[in-house]
Amino acid sequence: MSNPQQLRYSKEHEWLSAVEDGVATVGITGHAAEALGDVVYVQLPEVGATVTAGEPCGELESTKSVSDLYAPVTGEITEVNQDVVDDPALVNSAPYEGGWLFRVRISQEPEDLLTADEYTAFTSE
Repeated sequence: MSNPQQLRYSKEHEWLSAVEDGVATVGITGHAAEALGDVVYVQLPEVGATVTAGEPCGELESTKSVSDLYAPVTGEITEVNQDVVDDPALVNSAPYEGGWLFRVRISQEPEDLLTADEYTAFTSE
């Protein structure tokens, strides 16, 4: 699965969309979804909660393991994807489309987010 060029990526395997009106969409990468296996439960931060870049803000449970979900940026949660909560398999089947996890109003963005090419190289090491 290729990594969409328009997104930026964290080393914890989250992706971040371009910012529109201060808000970006966050999900996990296809690489992470594949490594997790079949996702069966998603716990997301609550709307209005503040998340901190690099800190856990939720969990993804698969048939293999439970993994923390990390915030790629600092900001306030403006929306969560209820479709993913109701049907966690969307994380596996459409990680870059319907399987997005939450939207965040960014107050601080770390400088170490990767481009698609950098993330591809990072996951190939």
